[in-house]
Amino acid sequence: MSGRIQSTMTEELKGQLAVVTGAARGIGAAISKRLASMGATIILVARDKSRLQKVQQEIAAAGGTAHTAELDLLDESSIVSLARTVETQHHRCDILINNAGIGYAGKSLIEMPSADWDTLMGTNLRGPYLMVRALAPLMIRARSGHIVNISSLAGHNPLPNGAAYAASKWGLNGLTYSLAEELRPHNIRVSVIAPGSVNTGFSHSNKDPNKKLQPEDVANVVAMLVTQAPQSFVSEVLMRPTQKP
Repeated sequence: MSGRIQSTMTEELKGQLAVVTGAARGIGAAISKRLASMGATIILVARDKSRLQKVQQEIAAAGGTAHTAELDLLDESSIVSLARTVETQHHRCDILINNAGIGYAGKSLIEMPSADWDTLMGTNLRGPYLMVRALAPLMIRARSGHIVNISSLAGHNPLPNGAAYAASKWGLNGLTYSLAEELRPHNIRVSVIAPGSVNTGFSHSNKDPNKKLQPEDVANVVAMLVTQAPQSFVSEVLMRPTQKP
C-alpha cells in the first residue's frame, strides 16, 4: 500500500499551494501525493534530491503538479530562501505540513551525545518553528491557511530509550496548541496529528508492518483537516493501528 498514488484527481484544493517537509519518503511523500490528487500544487521539501525528484515524477504521472526544494531544516538561511521563492514565484502558501523528523532509537538519555540532541531538536522542533516563521506571514496576509504538524504518540507517553525524541514531540505539541491560539485571529487553523506505529522504516522494531498504520492513513487525515468547514478546526488527531502490531 505504501507509495500508492491517488488514481482519481479532484479539484478540492485547486489553486492552493502546499509546502510539505520530509516529502522524499514515507508519510511526507504520501501526504504530498494525496494533496496533489486534490488539485494542490506541492512544494516537496527534503534533503534527498534524487528521492524528491522521484516523488515529483510520480505526482506528475498521476496528473498532479509538484516542485522540489532541496533543503536542510538545520539551515535557517535556506528556509528563508525557500519562503522568498514561494512568495515571488507563487505569491501564496495555503498549507504547511511540518512532517520531517528524526529519532535515535535505543539510546538512553545519558548515553546520548549532546550533538545528537542538538540535531534531533533542531530537526523536530526548531525546524517547524523556522518554517512557520518563514511562511505564516503569507497566510496572515491572505487571512487564510492551514498548518499541520506531524507529531507522535510519543508526545503523550513515556518513551524509555527515546527520551529526546519524546521531548521533541511533547514540545511540538505545545508549540502547536499555542500557535493555534496566536493565529486564530488571522483565520489560520493549526492542527497536530500524533500517529502511533507507522510503516515507514523509521523504526527498526520487530512489529508487524502489516498491522502498523500506513503512510496513506496519515495522509487521509491531513486531507480531512485541510478541507474542514470554515467555522471549525480540529486541534489534534491521535492515531492508533486497529490491531497492535
